[in-house]
Amino acid sequence: MDRLVGTLRALPRQLRDDLWTAALEPVPRARRLGGHWFPAIVVLVVFAAFFLGIADANFLTNQYFLGRSAGPVLALIQATALLLVLFRPLLAWWVSTAMAALAALLARPAPPERLLFWASHNPDLVNGPGLALEAGVLFLAALVLKPRAAVEALAVSVVVGLACNGVMAFGDVDIVVLTIAVLVGSSLRGRQVARTKLVEQEEITAEERARRTLLEERNRIARELHDVVAHHMSVISIQAQVAPHLVENPSEELRENLAGIRQNAVEALAELRRVLGVLRSEDALADGARYTPQPTLDRLDELLGNVRGAGLTVTTGTTGEIRPLSPGVELSAFRIVQEALSNAMRHAPGAAVRVELGYQPDGLAVRVVNTAPDRPAPPSQGAGHGLLGMRERTAMLGGELATGPTPDGGWEVTAILPADTPKPSAEPRRGHP
Repeated sequence: MDRLVGTLRALPRQLRDDLWTAALEPVPRARRLGGHWFPAIVVLVVFAAFFLGIADANFLTNQYFLGRSAGPVLALIQATALLLVLFRPLLAWWVSTAMAALAALLARPAPPERLLFWASHNPDLVNGPGLALEAGVLFLAALVLKPRAAVEALAVSVVVGLACNGVMAFGDVDIVVLTIAVLVGSSLRGRQVARTKLVEQEEITAEERARRTLLEERNRIARELHDVVAHHMSVISIQAQVAPHLVENPSEELRENLAGIRQNAVEALAELRRVLGVLRSEDALADGARYTPQPTLDRLDELLGNVRGAGLTVTTGTTGEIRPLSPGVELSAFRIVQEALSNAMRHAPGAAVRVELGYQPDGLAVRVVNTAPDRPAPPSQGAGHGLLGMRERTAMLGGELATGPTPDGGWEVTAILPADTPKPSAEPRRGHP
């Protein structure tokens, strides 16, 4: 009982907040009716308001006998409310409801000289044009208002109609028509809101998928760099441990310095494994493949042989003086070529591919270009990581990547990888095909 009393006490404030405060606020452009169909809807509403306004003016003049001035004026205001609802729905509804009530209050009985004509005042005769205007206002308002506000507007319209039932016809037909208008408008609004939320959710999902793909690719790059850095730190530690035995009668200072180098290398390696080693545990690869050394450009021949065995026509070319590069650059260059060849096999079946390496004084240029495919590519099984991985690897080294179609219908990938050339190793470096 107390809850019911509290609800009744809060009802006036709720009605004021829903049906009066927002009446002075225009509908935001994003919520206007129909989106890109808004101009067409305006044209249709203008035509409807024009013809219904004329019919309503005729009805008010000949059936309610409001005169040739009051009748057309009230009809004009009601028709204008049908246009106003496109911009200020609640204000338009208040105007339409007030004009309907005012027309009922100003209605007069038929004069004696008109009693013999069909147009004599009949309280049971429904004002069809006026009802259509009122229903149109409620329908368009329900498209943009919250369902609660639309229901409250319907309730107020019904109460006002029933209060004026003594001077104008307002019965079950009117209530049914107004109710249907609000129900249809609210249903369409709910459908539009659901569709908008679905589009927003799809956009969020796409962004989340792209973000997850980016993180996965960065994790993969981090795992590979972990292998490269861990290998070199291990070599430093071993060399520092062996170095005293390669010198005859090493001094105590040399022993201490080499021991410090080894200790620092071991600690750095342990820290590296603790921070980045967890990334390897998320990899589903087998242990044998998981701990395989990361590839460099020395294995480019093996990669090209594999793709040629799969049916891809590949030619190669090398410019500049071949020299060893830093492990990160060699690994990134190998992966870029690998991804580009995979994309060519997947998206350009039957195409010929050209792989070019250009050794420059300050880095390495990698170019992979394929011709147009000779047959349609099979449908993709989802978004890949190829281009994203290339961009991440290039950005990590501070290089540049350019990808795009060629004039002949093929595809080109060009990466410029700046690099510091390490000291040449004792083992000779073989060239590329």
